[in-house]
Amino acid sequence: MTTPTPAPAPAPAHPDREIWFLTGSQGLYGDDTLRQVADQSRQIAEILGSTPEIPMRIVWKPVLTEAESIRRLCQEANASDACVGVIVWMHTFSPAKMWIAGLSVLDRPVLHLHTQYNLSLPWSSIDMDFMNLNQAAHGDREFAHIEARLGVERKIVAGHATDPRVVRRIAAWSRAAAGRSAARSLRLARFGDNMRDVAVTEGDKVEAQMRFGFSVNTYAVNDLVAIVDAVTDKETAELAATYAQLYELAPVLRPGGDRHDSLLYAARLELGMRAFLTDGGFTAFTTNFEDLGGLRQLPGLAVQRLMADGYGFGGEGDWKTSALLRTMKVMGLGRPGGTTFMEDYTYHLGPGTPRILGAHMLEVCPSVAAGRPRCEIHPLSIGGREDPVRLIFDATPGPALVVGLADLGDRFRLTANAVDVITPSEPLRSLPVARAVWKPRPSLAESAESWLLSGAPHHTVLSAAVDIETLTDYASMTGVELLTIDENTTAGQLAKEIRWNAAYHRLAQAL
Repeated sequence: MTTPTPAPAPAPAHPDREIWFLTGSQGLYGDDTLRQVADQSRQIAEILGSTPEIPMRIVWKPVLTEAESIRRLCQEANASDACVGVIVWMHTFSPAKMWIAGLSVLDRPVLHLHTQYNLSLPWSSIDMDFMNLNQAAHGDREFAHIEARLGVERKIVAGHATDPRVVRRIAAWSRAAAGRSAARSLRLARFGDNMRDVAVTEGDKVEAQMRFGFSVNTYAVNDLVAIVDAVTDKETAELAATYAQLYELAPVLRPGGDRHDSLLYAARLELGMRAFLTDGGFTAFTTNFEDLGGLRQLPGLAVQRLMADGYGFGGEGDWKTSALLRTMKVMGLGRPGGTTFMEDYTYHLGPGTPRILGAHMLEVCPSVAAGRPRCEIHPLSIGGREDPVRLIFDATPGPALVVGLADLGDRFRLTANAVDVITPSEPLRSLPVARAVWKPRPSLAESAESWLLSGAPHHTVLSAAVDIETLTDYASMTGVELLTIDENTTAGQLAKEIRWNAAYHRLAQAL
């Protein structure tokens, strides 16, 4: 069976990002063979590029047959703002010493695709010419040896390009590569500082920039206030009218209602924050109810809508969760399910299956909403400002991840818990915030004990759009520890894993 002709490529979720497809061979085989290698590898790249699961363009590069061209191409990948990663395949036998210089300078994630052009062997007609052309079975082993010898961090995927498993694994890696690329250029604005005396929202911003690439800086809240106050009444009224079209407005917020002015100010807040973030090139931000300057409301509706448009956010100055949210928004772009700032708030321990009610004061992203959100205004007992406007909804049921990023002093740690978001047991009529209810795997008790053992934060990212394979690939690309809590986890086993990881990371730093 030959490789099928690919379908037309769909519009990718990341049209400005590329994965470069590199093919290895050598000049020993002659021009005729190398032309076949080029044609077949181009077809494999086109097959992958035509799959809707892979969210960016697959760009085929000419076959590489000698060390200098390999080194130059790796440097070109490094210099390209579009290239977020490289897929490498040894179609024939490519002596791996040729790859040392290139792999030594390459600063892009690597996926080693162990495949071949033909799906099946032509048993009755196979000859030496066929075997000499289709040598990936041992050509990739030569290449994998030098990857291991050089300590190249890479993902290995084996199978034919038409295999759904292969496509799924490449797609997960490509989404992680897009997240890594976004983090490396991420600029985060902190409006004010973090909540006083809180440990987990602190951290080493210099080390974070060295490890992940994102830049975190603080701006006076009143710098934002000046921009908010400069928004025109016309712009404010137009956005408030948009709210009325998109959301179920509480009667008091509608034109003529007693609190319509509060809705207008919420719109003014959103417009001012958007202008500040856009002008500064920021894709993530934080706020803090203890540091509001001249703002009349703690931003609620504005934050929710900015998150829905892909911005990262963290409450109480939590820049690590804000950056993680932005990164995971990029990873999940184009996939079903939303991604939001979240916090474990309170437990239902029984009767029935124990579960968690997650929420925050105001800021849950409507990308996870199960229906049309309601826009309401209610008092907030902290912050000392006017009652804030917010969107209220239940999260869409389904599998998801709850992910936290913590600074342990000697390293960063990601902790991920597989959960199942469910419909609340009863309508939450008296709870004036957006929320999610979920059953953590393997159970609430094992999950909570494991989360606490890991030292993971109380602010998290809840995502139905990012899977654990993508997050695992991202952790590998950035050299960050990842602890996974799922249906197979026990707190006792996780405690052992934490001790092993501590020994590894401290030894690795010493080396």
